[in-house]
Amino acid sequence: MLSFQILDESGEAVTEYTTAHEKDLHLIAVRTDGTGFQHVHPELNASTGTWSVPWIWGAAGTYRVYTDFTPAGEGAESITLTRAVEVAGDFTPVKTETQTTDEVDGYTVSLGGDLTAGASSELTISVERDGQPVTALEPYLGAFGHLVALREGDLAYLHVHAQGEEPQAGDTAGPDIGFSAEAPTADRYLLYLDFQIDGQVHTAEFVIDAKRGDSSQTDNSYSDGR
Repeated sequence: MLSFQILDESGEAVTEYTTAHEKDLHLIAVRTDGTGFQHVHPELNASTGTWSVPWIWGAAGTYRVYTDFTPAGEGAESITLTRAVEVAGDFTPVKTETQTTDEVDGYTVSLGGDLTAGASSELTISVERDGQPVTALEPYLGAFGHLVALREGDLAYLHVHAQGEEPQAGDTAGPDIGFSAEAPTADRYLLYLDFQIDGQVHTAEFVIDAKRGDSSQTDNSYSDGR
């Protein structure tokens, strides 16, 4: 079991939240080499402010854990908090290579578009099965796909937004899903797409390099957040 609290400036546990992307809190964890990605939604004990979720660390290494939430209150903005967790054992890092196509659970998922540092970039992700376009994508977390993007190395959390209006229950779409992403620097980025078909969530992974733009940063300073 993984349990934690989010504390306010006075050190008191936060117990009230605003729903965003259909959940009060999103928890994301990934090992520093980009493997072991998990995106889950813990349960809150409102009396203590403690979040908890069944959990198993699949392998040794250093993991970055993110909590993405919006506190209750008028005008409150989304906050992303993060910390490192050390899992004991022998650790052999996996070296990343650029990858724009992933095979997951019988689906072929392809990433199109380029990231340009310092600018908003349009990305299109397409889903196929047995060579045929999939048009049965279901709404998941307020969109037809949920994309997380992290910068390799420091695992800075990028701004990623689904394009189009929020779908309604019973809507379907596909094979394409559009996103707008903001890469702060010309570095390598790890992308993780959650998509749902027939009530089952699948996760595809990509690795792409952002091109240098005219206004891109030259250092690695970038605050976590959305």
